[in-house]
Amino acid sequence: MMSVATIPLSLYIHLPWCALKCPYCDFNSHESFSPELQQPYVDALLADLSSQTNELSDRTVGSIFIGGGTPSLFEGQWIARLLDGIRGQLKIADDAEITLETNPGSAERERFAAYRAAGVNRLSIGVQTFQDALLQALGRIHHGDDARRALDMAAHAGFDRWNIDLMHGLPGQTAELAQADLEDAIALSAGHISWYQLTIERNTRFWSTPPTLPNDNALERIQEVGEAVLRDAGFEQYEVSAYSLRSQASHHNLNYWQFGDYVGIGAGAHGKLTHAAGQVTRTQRTRSPADYLSQLQSSHISPPQQTTVATASLSGEFAMNALRLRSGVPLSYFPDRTGLAVEKLLTNASEAIERGWLMDPGNGRFATSALGYRFLDSVVATFI
Repeated sequence: MMSVATIPLSLYIHLPWCALKCPYCDFNSHESFSPELQQPYVDALLADLSSQTNELSDRTVGSIFIGGGTPSLFEGQWIARLLDGIRGQLKIADDAEITLETNPGSAERERFAAYRAAGVNRLSIGVQTFQDALLQALGRIHHGDDARRALDMAAHAGFDRWNIDLMHGLPGQTAELAQADLEDAIALSAGHISWYQLTIERNTRFWSTPPTLPNDNALERIQEVGEAVLRDAGFEQYEVSAYSLRSQASHHNLNYWQFGDYVGIGAGAHGKLTHAAGQVTRTQRTRSPADYLSQLQSSHISPPQQTTVATASLSGEFAMNALRLRSGVPLSYFPDRTGLAVEKLLTNASEAIERGWLMDPGNGRFATSALGYRFLDSVVATFI
């Protein structure tokens, strides 16, 4: 019988404000931030968490991720109050990875030190590119030197783990410029780089007024050059857009891809929880910060909206997550984290196995072949 208590558990916290909404961004972020929002929003986050803790008393949180938006708009004292309040409600592992996203445009040396003192032990720094012309094309509020200073601040504040977030396939970007970005990032890295292609999403300014992006040949060249630069520097691609030195992979992100559970708090935050009867549910709060604050300041606080994942969909959801990892996951994770027999997964995997897109499951792992990883969307589609 599946033991829910053994399924890893993470906590995601969404702080939805930015100084300026980027034209490519389709995340739940808003420009209407003011310092006066910090106290009521932290109070709302803790009330949100309290509404979801009934089934979590025997579980330990292994990672916390504070994302956005731009969480570094919040002062250190409020991040400290937030983390202290969480510790009062949940068991947090002594070695828990606690990550906070930050924008170089809002980076301050004293604030970084305050985050570290509050218990944050990892940063994710949204550099995107070190090239000023490309940053301007992306509508970013910082310059390349701001990013370099922010990375230096992280080290001086006592951080020894941080992610550098980079994009490629940018308007006007060449393979040479992409290589220069990666070489800068490697020189300033603590061992983890997210490197992914700019895509134009609906409900963004770029969707209505799209920029001119590199053509397919240029994109392929950027990918080839970039992968070689990362590989030569010892960075291994462990997930579709994540590269790290050994032991520097993001624990929080790994839990997502390994089909672990996570609680989500904050405006628009999502969660996934497995229950004792084997039922898997997903939760979501309203995306509107004003509505979120209104709901969480009422006398009666209800849990977030909840939907049950159909049993027939679990193998597809498991595959969509697990196969993002270059090395896949142990086959045993499927029954351990869904309560279903592994034969159910293998039956649904038969087409991908026949096409040579999956490794032989006889080795005890659920993973793509090298060919399958190149055509990951097609592989996942065979499970849906």
